[in-house]
Amino acid sequence: MDTDQVKYFKHQDGEYVPAARDLLGRQKSPKDWYGIVFKVMRVIVLFIPTLLGELFRLFLGTRRKSIRGQLALVTGGGNGLGRSLCLRLARKGCQVAVADIDLIAAQRTAQEVRDLGVRAEPFLVDVGDQKSVEQLKSDVEAKLGPVDILVNNAGLLAMLSLSEGTPEDVQRIINVNLASHFWAIRAFKNGMMERRRGHIVAVSSTFGIVAFGRTVCYSATKFGVRGLMEALNEEFYMNGYGNEIFVTCVYPGFVATRQEFLDYLHQLGCRVPIQTPDEVADLAIDGVLKNRCEVIASPLYMQLMLKLYSLMPNGINRLVMDIFVDNVPRLGYRKSLLNGES
Repeated sequence: MDTDQVKYFKHQDGEYVPAARDLLGRQKSPKDWYGIVFKVMRVIVLFIPTLLGELFRLFLGTRRKSIRGQLALVTGGGNGLGRSLCLRLARKGCQVAVADIDLIAAQRTAQEVRDLGVRAEPFLVDVGDQKSVEQLKSDVEAKLGPVDILVNNAGLLAMLSLSEGTPEDVQRIINVNLASHFWAIRAFKNGMMERRRGHIVAVSSTFGIVAFGRTVCYSATKFGVRGLMEALNEEFYMNGYGNEIFVTCVYPGFVATRQEFLDYLHQLGCRVPIQTPDEVADLAIDGVLKNRCEVIASPLYMQLMLKLYSLMPNGINRLVMDIFVDNVPRLGYRKSLLNGES
């Protein structure tokens, strides 16, 4: 944003400069009001056909696109959901760049992809480090070519309340779970814009829809991913790439990846469905093929509950949480799962 054009953001010698008073006190003329009324009428007229079109796509589906021959980069691709995403993309005909902080795991997944008859290469990366992500871009393009599908999957599953964890722990969670998306998108989006083709996928969480008190830092980062992807989608649209570069944010529920996490859920007394990484990957890739902006990778009834959750009063939401997760109030210190990235 040009600070010379927007006075509110202009600073001189470190001093705050308030907005000009003439802008604040200006009264709207009749012409201004006519313009507002006209725009409201346009919204009303176009609302029904637009809504019907969206409902048609939602319930009757849309045609799936082909991604055969494209190059997909999956961060955190060595294990868990990332591995399943790599294999699903390979089965759709994609070449796959498997990036992970665990190079041995990335090599193992890359070999599984090759066994499907698709080209794949493993890459070492620390997604929380911007320079490491830039190096990843150079390495991938040198070995495999430009990236068509970017899947930001890597993340730390940290079950920490606000008072737990060191400052270094908190910063690491933010770097890996949120800042890494900025670094990867900034690294690869310009190439997509030049080719006028691309798809950016982010793995958030249902904790990015419903905040949970024993995962304060984790929930905050996943809400951040949600906001980033929604804003990025609008930015591509405003810049004229709305039908060329697509954005998909995936919200998995409880996924059976680490045994420690499953033990934690059992201790919480959770009464929610546990899904396999393959089940979530199937839903995620199907959403990508349909160019869906949002994929809640859970059973249908959970999708409906999550949608309703955001509309309900806080008292109702707490009632639902008490029923489905009954041991949370009695749990104090929870151990973080900071020892790995999924």
